Amino acid sequence: MKKILCIILALCMAVPLTACGGKTQENTAAEFTPALDTDTSCSITVAGSYDNFEALETEFDRFNEIYPNVQLSYVKLDDYNNVLGTALEGNDKPNIFFSYAWMIGNEKYDSVIAHMEELSDSALGLDLDCIRPGLINHDAEGRVLLVPVFSRTYGMLVNNDLFEKEGLSIPTTWTELMAVCEGFRSKGYASPMMGYSLESSSCFMNTVAYPLFAATLADNPEALALANELDPAAGEYMRPALEAVEQLIGNGCIDLGACDKIEDNYSEVIMRFFEGDVPMMICTGDTVSGTKKRESQSEAFTSAPFDYSFLPIPMTDDGGYFIDSPSLEFSVNKNCDDLEMTNEFMRFLITNKALNEMASVKRLVTPTSDLSFDSVYAPFGQVPADRIISPEVLGIKDPLTVQIRVAAFRVGTGEITVDEAVAMYGSFE
Repeated sequence: MKKILCIILALCMAVPLTACGGKTQENTAAEFTPALDTDTSCSITVAGSYDNFEALETEFDRFNEIYPNVQLSYVKLDDYNNVLGTALEGNDKPNIFFSYAWMIGNEKYDSVIAHMEELSDSALGLDLDCIRPGLINHDAEGRVLLVPVFSRTYGMLVNNDLFEKEGLSIPTTWTELMAVCEGFRSKGYASPMMGYSLESSSCFMNTVAYPLFAATLADNPEALALANELDPAAGEYMRPALEAVEQLIGNGCIDLGACDKIEDNYSEVIMRFFEGDVPMMICTGDTVSGTKKRESQSEAFTSAPFDYSFLPIPMTDDGGYFIDSPSLEFSVNKNCDDLEMTNEFMRFLITNKALNEMASVKRLVTPTSDLSFDSVYAPFGQVPADRIISPEVLGIKDPLTVQIRVAAFRVGTGEITVDEAVAMYGSFE
């Protein structure tokens, strides 16, 4: 009897332990219904430019719970942009590959575009509705050849505890931003806002100026056309953005000398912010992606952790802008081996759950509408629809972005005046 009782007790304990353990094929299948024979054996390769891709490999593992005989792998291609076309034609051609909106319409990538599968084909069953509409890019023929996996935006990391400590409110308008910077300065903070400023690429000046310039162009299709054509007449539309950069520095919101000590717009920006004495750190969402990993690397943050979040910079008295742009996109090689299973994996991947999980691992901005799953990015989910700008949908081209980036940097560093920058539109390199 004692043996029987022990066995019964052991079984009773085993049931809840199994239920609380890792996912089984059954509960994974409840989230995704396989459309192919789950005993299928094949190989699928994703090619990209990342050194590694742990977030994607986690999804490989989840997919293998359903299709255990499908071998999935990620490979990095050195000199990615130059060798991609050749790789797609080779014997070991990838099934899925990194792609970017700027490839569309660029003759250099015509051979790459020719390999892209039309992903909005209803027969594929991809849930493109789970992605924010402003991130879905259509080519001239209305096809969707790239699907966003991560997105990016511009804003500022905010030390929420510092605002609470000093009895100041996080600004939501330009007027409030000016006032709160003055408030911090009066309390001994030499540079209430900081950011990378050594080179035009990734400089805080562009992070401030680009959203306002894009918003100005979004309201004026004729201005956008002139700006894309690099017509000097479009320079005047940069003026509000450049004046904002000039005002932030001129009003003492930003100490340029202190910012020059930050040597890159990734690790150095994060580690400087984690010192705990910077109320607002201007940066991109790509920079924010490195915060989780570096919390434990910062002695200052480890000894005195604080709550922080990422918010739009309030550039106007109506608030800030959410520049909603893809960071990384996937395309399917329509000429690859095992195309049917490749599309099955894409159907598995392009869901709220999988995309949010990958964004969470990388701490990048998810392309789905659910921005609340990571509290750091949650403020962007509160931005009104009329203040969300999708550059790719608008048709903003790369040469235009070079003009505002370089102009903002040179104005911010005092190399040229706003008037000179406006007159030089189209000549910046």
